[in-house]
Amino acid sequence: MSMFGDGLDKAVQKAFTRPAPKSAGPQMRYMVKQLGGTKAVAELLGMSQRQVERYVAGKAKRPRADLAARLEREVTKRWQPQIRAKAREKAATTGGIVIDARARMGYTAPIGSTDQDRIRHLTVALPPRYAARLFDAQQAGASDTELQEIAAEALKEVYFQDGGRRAGSLEEVRFTDVEHLEFDL
Repeated sequence: MSMFGDGLDKAVQKAFTRPAPKSAGPQMRYMVKQLGGTKAVAELLGMSQRQVERYVAGKAKRPRADLAARLEREVTKRWQPQIRAKAREKAATTGGIVIDARARMGYTAPIGSTDQDRIRHLTVALPPRYAARLFDAQQAGASDTELQEIAAEALKEVYFQDGGRRAGSLEEVRFTDVEHLEFDL
């Protein structure tokens, strides 16, 4: 599971103007329209083309749990791409992004200071440049570890160093155990 990637996706989904289809028939019809045919949908979902046609026609109604989850994930991934792009653009240029995290965080600091990991619950508004870096990295296919490093760097600057007003010798901030993570635009 990609905690940081999924968190970014959920934040963008809050900007949707209409809910995505919930039942199998409308979801299949949407996927057929998006991919241009039942064969492409069947290949994507790992099922027969004939079964896709049954869902589109309304003859099949309840997919297995694993198919329902794949279908929901694929529909959500493609739902309202323009709204999704506008939300990312707004966060990356003017709005920024808010991170709410409960995690064990540690940092690297000079000898003599306390750098022991401890659980913190932080809700911090990150500037637009970090939102842009997070979304750009996600679009480029960055791993969850890379997204975590960008978020940790943002927290280092914004929370721990307070924009350069304190903890100037702080070298690195790291997440070790993430209990809760949520992003908001």
